[in-house]
Amino acid sequence: MSSTPNQPTSPTARVAAAVEASVELLYRAPLWLPNRHVQTIVPSLFARRPAVPFRRERWDTPDGDFIDLDWVAHEAAPAATAPLFVLFHGLEGSSGSHYAAALMEAARQYGWHGVVPHFRSCSGSLNRLPRFYHLADSNEVDWILRRLAAAHRGPVVAAGVSLGGNVLLRWLGEQRDEAVPLVAAAAAISTPIDVHAGGRALSQGFGLVYTRNFLKSLKQKASQKLEQFPGLFDRDAMLASRTMYEFDNVVTAPLHGFRNTDHYWSSATTRPLLPHIEVPTLVLNARNDPFLPATALPSPHEVSNAVELYQPEHGGHAGFMTGPFPGRIDWLSRRVFSYLERHVDHG
Repeated sequence: MSSTPNQPTSPTARVAAAVEASVELLYRAPLWLPNRHVQTIVPSLFARRPAVPFRRERWDTPDGDFIDLDWVAHEAAPAATAPLFVLFHGLEGSSGSHYAAALMEAARQYGWHGVVPHFRSCSGSLNRLPRFYHLADSNEVDWILRRLAAAHRGPVVAAGVSLGGNVLLRWLGEQRDEAVPLVAAAAAISTPIDVHAGGRALSQGFGLVYTRNFLKSLKQKASQKLEQFPGLFDRDAMLASRTMYEFDNVVTAPLHGFRNTDHYWSSATTRPLLPHIEVPTLVLNARNDPFLPATALPSPHEVSNAVELYQPEHGGHAGFMTGPFPGRIDWLSRRVFSYLERHVDHG
């Protein structure tokens, strides 16, 4: 795979190639992954992840904290003007997440620069300040993307998965035309566009299985944060929380300037911002995502002309596995990079 794939020469061949590519990029779940939960869990836990080599860099933040960025390490360095692909990970994710491995391997094969900026405390080191990260953390994304765009000579493209997609969409909707010189194109994958609807989905039935998994990690970090800052929040209430609503009410909301969970979730909901996005943006959500009901997904008339919606019936949450058992996790990277490639000016 190259950054400028060879194109068919005749008009008929070009049309045939475009049709073939569009059919290939339609998502169809394999029969051995019959429902939303296995389509979510199997890719996350059992997918064979590409072994992507990374080079870590630490940045000090303007408020006295730090973030860690993992850069794709190429055997031969890409051209300085090659596109830079920036990936914002999901809740408690990292450069080691299955989707990050697949997307960064695609960047490496395309000959693009690639980087995963870790949200605070997600790189393996607890951050210094009382705060962590959250669904509405667009100021952090703004600082990261502006610094990357200022340093990189070629075009910058960005993608976000789940929480990372939500923060990216919020930034795009807030910045409007000011984002256009910074980012050539973007993609948001499995984003909780309506955080209230997503929160309800994760607080009942099988959704509580996912919640318990998230809370296990979040409570460990919160306990470490209390060792740094005794009395920062109510330890007993934090440990007793059984839903994301309860945890956010005790920890996430007050630490980041929100009155309570309802205020936080309303502020983090990105659906109202979609009409204001001016950067070409792919918004990809499976309609069977267990983290967000299909009724919460936007329709084409609810987004700007710059936004392309793709809402396949299947795929789960950040799953999109294809092929016979044990399956592949490369469909998502093909779909995302096919979109981003169309909007990149190679000069």
